[in-house]
Order: sequence, then structure tokens, then C-alpha cells
Amino acid sequence: MALLRFNHVSKLYSGAPALDDVSLDVERGQFVVLVGRSGCGKSTLLNVAGAMDFPTSGEVVLDGVVTSSLSETALTLLRRGTVGFVFQSFQLLPSLSVLENVELPLLLARRPRASETALDRLRQVEMEDYGARMPYQLSGGQMQRVAIARALVHSPALLLADEPTGNLDSTTGDVILKLLQNIARKQQTTILMATHSVEAAEIADVVVRLRDGRVQEVLEPASGP
Repeated sequence: MALLRFNHVSKLYSGAPALDDVSLDVERGQFVVLVGRSGCGKSTLLNVAGAMDFPTSGEVVLDGVVTSSLSETALTLLRRGTVGFVFQSFQLLPSLSVLENVELPLLLARRPRASETALDRLRQVEMEDYGARMPYQLSGGQMQRVAIARALVHSPALLLADEPTGNLDSTTGDVILKLLQNIARKQQTTILMATHSVEAAEIADVVVRLRDGRVQEVLEPASGP
């Protein structure tokens, strides 16, 4: 079974469709990229995929569960255990060190060995030597690496990334894209990413092109596995 399934999903805002009859399967371990013009529905699709929002009609099935059927408590547990989020603006807490930012989700969930796990995730993104630094002491690329480590700290099955290279120069952006590709391939973490990056579309396993809230086409680049 696909990790994430959209069954004829539509989402209306003030009567206007942000998503329009979207059916899509995302398989476990895939690196899937959403492309299309601004306003085509990419961010809405990510929010609905991560149970941060819900369909007006149709259903989203995440890890075998219909998200709209869950209670608030069950939704919180699903998001904490199954989904990680990476944003364009990093969203690191400025008053916390790098290590404290990464371990925070585990502390909130009262998970054991939070610092040890956080250090391991920082090691995966080659930021283990920066744990004591504050976010303002980092470059944009370094902050995004830390944000990725934080998103991965609870070993989510699904990583959602909304324009993760949008605030980075092209060279740094390419480094972040390769990092995400390695995470998908080596750790079998499913990644669903919204982007305008041509480079991202070239290295993804699957490219989903959206137009006016609808899936226009689904492509598998020749460079994919």
C-alpha cells in the first residue's frame, strides 16, 4: 500500500478550488516533487498531506489511516510520529541553540535520549560540530540543514518540504537537494516537496505537475532510480 494516497481530493477556500479532484499515490521511499506556478495548489497539497488541513471532499490516507476520521489527539500523535516538516524560512527558534532546536520535538513528546538522538541527526546532515551555536551564527544553508535534522529527529515516514531551497543561492540549494535525495534513498524516508527548482525535478523519482489545483501530469525523470 502507498504511504500516502489522495482519493479524489478537493479543497475549497471561500468557494474557490485550491485542489480539484486530485488522485495521487506516493509510495514508500519515493522522492516526489510538486511543480507548477505559484497558486497552483502545491502548498495546499502539502498541508492536506500532513493533516494540517483537510479535504472539502474526497479523502487522504496516510500510513493506512484516513486523516479526516481522526480525533485531535490522534492527529497530534500522527503528526508527531509520522510526519516531518521543512519550510522555506527554516523556522528555527532564535533563543535556542542548534542542538536545542533539534531535540525540542523529542522533549515535547517526552521521548528518551533526546540529546543523543538530536546529535545523531545533526551528524547525518554534517552539522554535529555546530550544536552549541545559535541560529544567527549560521549561514542560510546551515540553518536549512539544522531544520532538516529537526524534521528527521523523530524518524518520520513522510517528510514534507515546502520550497526548502527558496531562500538559498543555487550552489547551496543544490547541496540541500542532494542531501534530501540521499535521505530518501539511504533511509527510505518518503519525501514530498513543493518547489520551483528545475534541479529538484531532475533528481526526483517522480515529478507531479499541478495546474489550477489539478494534477496535470505525473513524470518519472530518466535520472530517477
